[in-house]
Amino acid sequence: MVVSCNTASMTQAAATVAAAVVVSPRAPQTEPVIVTHGLVKRYRSTVALAGLDLTVGRGEVFGFLGPNGAGKTTAVKLLVGLTSPTSGSGRLLGAPLGDRDARLRLGYLPELFRYQPWLTGREVLHLHCELARLERGSWRVEIETALETVGLAGRGDDRVATYSKGMQQRLGLGVALLGQPELVLLDEPTSALDPEGRQDVRRIIAGLRGRGVTVFLNSHLLGEVERVCDRVAIVDRGRVVASQPVAELVAARSVRIQVRGLGPAEMAPLADFGRMVRDGEWLTFTDVDPDGVPDIVAAIVAAGGRVAAVLPGRESLEDRFFELLAEGRA
Repeated sequence: MVVSCNTASMTQAAATVAAAVVVSPRAPQTEPVIVTHGLVKRYRSTVALAGLDLTVGRGEVFGFLGPNGAGKTTAVKLLVGLTSPTSGSGRLLGAPLGDRDARLRLGYLPELFRYQPWLTGREVLHLHCELARLERGSWRVEIETALETVGLAGRGDDRVATYSKGMQQRLGLGVALLGQPELVLLDEPTSALDPEGRQDVRRIIAGLRGRGVTVFLNSHLLGEVERVCDRVAIVDRGRVVASQPVAELVAARSVRIQVRGLGPAEMAPLADFGRMVRDGEWLTFTDVDPDGVPDIVAAIVAAGGRVAAVLPGRESLEDRFFELLAEGRA
């Protein structure tokens, strides 16, 4: 990974497939790709990170979520070596944070970047192949593959100045994929894309997962995160307040049950199972453990009622996101 002095973006560099210049050993398959312990970053009186503990396994698609000012950008800067921690420690691809050789094995798409408008898309990729120290003989294949992958195969010879914002976003993603990196960090990769573009990014991420590449995704589009990520961490005020598989976060936490044959007096004790709302024959229980639903049904039958339907509910990642933030601030 290299920073170009002629562009506002941090450029991506990754190890070449055939002959990378790598001194430090590759991370063992069992070692996490990213691990941090008590990572703190202060800017004078401002605490951007207040003890970040984070673990990302090999081959995961990992979502990194939080409100504005939560410390997400600072954390990414620490991971890619753009700044140093005030205290704490971390490892990336088996090496200490900031290790130059480890940085050669990652790809990075920053949220805000600019490429020289007078260059063509193909020339931008050519420049980054050189900055990444990829083997020269691989450049043509790398460039054409990147253009094809991100949907710019027919626009590679057009100048960046003629690209829409979405096309520039695609080009930035192409840069991040050069050299087949082991770890790809994507900061708001779909922010400028239309629905078709977002679908393309999901396809690209799925392809990376299929090759065993670890993807670290920072996005405020929680619906996109829910679709593509295996696990997420929610960070607030510089600390991780939750880190769980997406499937667990959005598991059924409510249930609607159609009940017949019970009056209000017989139904009242059912509120002991959780928050209950009655709407005609329907009882809705919220914040319920899915394993407890059979107990609710059994209690209804024991009270003399008949159960006509049981409809488990499911919270969205957005719902859980706000709940966990509120719990962390309580």
